[in-house]
Amino acid sequence: MRRSGRVAAALAVAVALAACGEGDTIQNAGDRPEPTTAPTPAPTVPGTMPATVPGSAPGSVPGSEPVGSAPSGSDPATTPAPTVPPVTVAPSTTQPTLLDTLPPCPVDALDDVDGTVEITFWHGMAANLEQELAVLTDRYNASQSKVRVELQNQGGYEQVIDKYLQSGQSSRPELAQAPEYAVQEFRDTEAFVPVEACFEGAGFDRQALLPAARNAYSTEGVQWSMPFNLSNPVLFYNRATFAAAGLDPDTPPRSLEELEQASRQIVESGAASYGLVVDTNFDSGGGWYIEQWFAKAGEFYSDNENGRSAPATRVMFDGPTGVDLLTYLQNLVANAGGFNVGDNASGQDAFLKIADQNAPGAMTIGTSAALGTVLAAVDAGIAPGIVREDIGIGPMPGPNGSGIVVVGGASIWISADKGDAETAAAWDYVQFLASAEVQSEWASVTGYVPIRQDAAEVEPLATTYAEDPRFKVAYDSLIETPDEPTAVGPLLGPQRAIRVLTSRALATVLGGGDPATALAEAAAQANTLLAQYNSTR
Repeated sequence: MRRSGRVAAALAVAVALAACGEGDTIQNAGDRPEPTTAPTPAPTVPGTMPATVPGSAPGSVPGSEPVGSAPSGSDPATTPAPTVPPVTVAPSTTQPTLLDTLPPCPVDALDDVDGTVEITFWHGMAANLEQELAVLTDRYNASQSKVRVELQNQGGYEQVIDKYLQSGQSSRPELAQAPEYAVQEFRDTEAFVPVEACFEGAGFDRQALLPAARNAYSTEGVQWSMPFNLSNPVLFYNRATFAAAGLDPDTPPRSLEELEQASRQIVESGAASYGLVVDTNFDSGGGWYIEQWFAKAGEFYSDNENGRSAPATRVMFDGPTGVDLLTYLQNLVANAGGFNVGDNASGQDAFLKIADQNAPGAMTIGTSAALGTVLAAVDAGIAPGIVREDIGIGPMPGPNGSGIVVVGGASIWISADKGDAETAAAWDYVQFLASAEVQSEWASVTGYVPIRQDAAEVEPLATTYAEDPRFKVAYDSLIETPDEPTAVGPLLGPQRAIRVLTSRALATVLGGGDPATALAEAAAQANTLLAQYNSTR
């Protein structure tokens, strides 16, 4: 969830300018533009740069806040579907990795340093997010003389990922920010110090972190990176429109059935031209709907427990649950007042549809990290007739009305082989950003979710949550998310490319295509990518 950086940048400019498995229906079941042709990912060899999806917009979107592998020169859209491998049983390699086989974290190395250790942090934050990161970093630099952190904005998550993998170890930074869909890819480079090692060396209490945050960046019994900017999808809706349609603005829909009913009632009442506004971008709707709704339904997205007990060998989104989900969306857009803005290339198309003066929508699903920016845009008059109080926030609706969400956003990775003092300096800064006080300020200013529960109990976040509960909705969803394998979300090497495939499948279905056929084709291509990726690990 992971589109907030692009939303922030785009809206900042605008402000300046003025169960299925048991036969039930899916409603009752348990933070880049989508290319017109499928991506042509090159083989992903650990430690090398993956190909960028052709036709993509610059950057990926921090916050939601989003290239895999296929035989060189091939196109997943035309590559023959492989024989689908069976669901595999986790091999012996699923035992927790011993930390003494991984790069160490000499947390005390700064004690013997004279002078200042300079380290570099590659990040993908934009607009107000980058500004607040700079404020925090300046504060850290001024608080002590041992470490100086230099921020280098790479333009987006994807640029960070690709530049890091393309660079040699000597030219890589000490710290890199990467989204949740890069965990397997980064872990397989063997180029990082796992923060688990830093936890042990420093006596850091990892239990202070939200379980969902720990789980998102862990596999093989090891937490690889430190979560920093957490987000998840939430429902944005116009409270005034809800009231005009006879809906309770204090009770937004939570189940898919309620979402469809609300969308239909809004249109039939004449309160708005459209109910739910959807999009097909790989780093929002095209990736979120299936991944998030599978978790809410208690279903695995891929084999081997979403790739977390062992590397995934096949996706499972083309079964009855996936078909019912896309059939539901197809019907909602065609018959229940939904509106599809397409690939949402600007990152703000769905939000702007709600502000459309001629044919407005009433609801959309967006990253929680966009809330602060959306409120600032409304305050600046970008949406005539809509005021701050009209913006409603609810949990992302889904099967069963479950509050479960898959973690989005990004984490911070510590590079290995940069020297003991540099590793210790990187950890010292990461530990600063992970503190309750810093997380409280970061979440209050940006709308991100704090990575630890005690951050919600200190200022300024305690007051923010008390005075404006909209900022707390995403946090409550993470608290509600259970510590269960299906709720953690998929961990796939070529996850970027697979999300592009599901986004294309969604676009096909919303254009009238057959859901089962679209998903079967996407799954076959995804399994080819997984097989190729696994062959190079």
